[in-house]
Amino acid sequence: MQSHTAIPFREALRVWIRVALLSFGGPAGQIAVMHRILVDEKKWVSEERFLHALNYCMLLPGPEAMQLATYIGWLLHRTAGGLAAGCLFVAPGFLSILALSVVYANYKEAPAVDAVFFGLKAAVVAIVAHAVWRIGRRALRSGPLVALAAAAFAAIFLFNVPFPLIILGAIVIGLVGGRIRPDMFRPAPAPDAEGLTPSTESQPEGSGDAGADGAAAQPSAASAVRRALLTLALWLVIWLTPTLALLAILGRGHVFVEEALFFSKMAVVTFGGAYAVLSYVAQQAVEVYGWLAPLEMLDGLGMAETTPGPLIQVVQFVGYMGAWRDPGGLHPLAAGALASVLVTWVTFAPCFMFIFVGAPWVERLRESRVLASALAGITAAVVGVILNLAVWFALHTIFEDVDEVRIGPLRLLTPDPASVDLAALALTAGAIVAMFRFKLGMVWTLAACVAIGIPLRLLTGS
Repeated sequence: MQSHTAIPFREALRVWIRVALLSFGGPAGQIAVMHRILVDEKKWVSEERFLHALNYCMLLPGPEAMQLATYIGWLLHRTAGGLAAGCLFVAPGFLSILALSVVYANYKEAPAVDAVFFGLKAAVVAIVAHAVWRIGRRALRSGPLVALAAAAFAAIFLFNVPFPLIILGAIVIGLVGGRIRPDMFRPAPAPDAEGLTPSTESQPEGSGDAGADGAAAQPSAASAVRRALLTLALWLVIWLTPTLALLAILGRGHVFVEEALFFSKMAVVTFGGAYAVLSYVAQQAVEVYGWLAPLEMLDGLGMAETTPGPLIQVVQFVGYMGAWRDPGGLHPLAAGALASVLVTWVTFAPCFMFIFVGAPWVERLRESRVLASALAGITAAVVGVILNLAVWFALHTIFEDVDEVRIGPLRLLTPDPASVDLAALALTAGAIVAMFRFKLGMVWTLAACVAIGIPLRLLTGS
């Protein structure tokens, strides 16, 4: 059985670069790529150990694929390996979205650029709708979980309840429900591990289980707690220092400070993947802060869908556009670039903290029934939140004029029927049929919508 020191660090770096460049298609595709390379091809970790790590990452807020890469990097080469794997996983998406943000902010009114994003919007609606169906089919396995998903949708869509409160309520309901009816609050299997079941066959001789070398010499409980607290303190300083420094220098109202505070808060409530938290981001960034328009949020998600890396990287685009529009004394390009770095920092620094603090305790966490029932509640609520995102995107894609009507605490989004964009409606419907009826993959749906959307948009001019 290999130890982590048997794998040269430089070879590991080359593999993580390869994983990063192939990390298209959202968490399902990213996790499949890692499984194929790390388990099947390199045999650096066993299949059981891979799934063990994946289950732990599913309990955490944040992008599970990036955290899985960080976790396995940590198993291979401890902190240096985790940092290398996590940073390399994020880097291609960061660079791609930064370049696209620059082009978008300066040239989005150009007919060709507008036509490309017209097609992307239709595909994104279909992709999010498909995510609702895929996650809901797996997660809503009892009546109480269906009711929880419906309540979460109503809370955010009709009453504008903040996403963190919905997650907190789902945790409480999951914990209580798990004690009363544990059979009704069982967690769903990992959503991105389809087909990745532990093998009943023995591993070939020499196959790796990168975490095994450290399992034989576990530190004492007191030593483990002390190390965890020191690691937590270090990463809290790393994560929060830029935000506190900007707050002291620029003041609470500066766009950099607002973005740093908002996305720091978002980083600890991103349960359920990018689609769930993007509903919250769209709600706040568009309706509260005014950093970008509803259709621009769709364009940003289209960028994230078509570039490597975690889908949550779209927050970088949100930060760029907010600072580009309110650059203070900086050039808009410089302000947008700095905001991209800042938002990426506060979004992903907690991911490293969760892995480096929690990995030594992963066995205890994985076996916890309390955490399992809480996860079941979170996942059910996430289905309702993603449904809100799908409806919100669809309304703003198909209708050019969507009004918000408030009746007491009730909030209704009412589209103007006269503002319907028939070309967008037709393309969106076609994308939905392609994904649901003909099982067309995400990448092919995006490519088809762009290929059809460009001439359609240029011809209709709508």
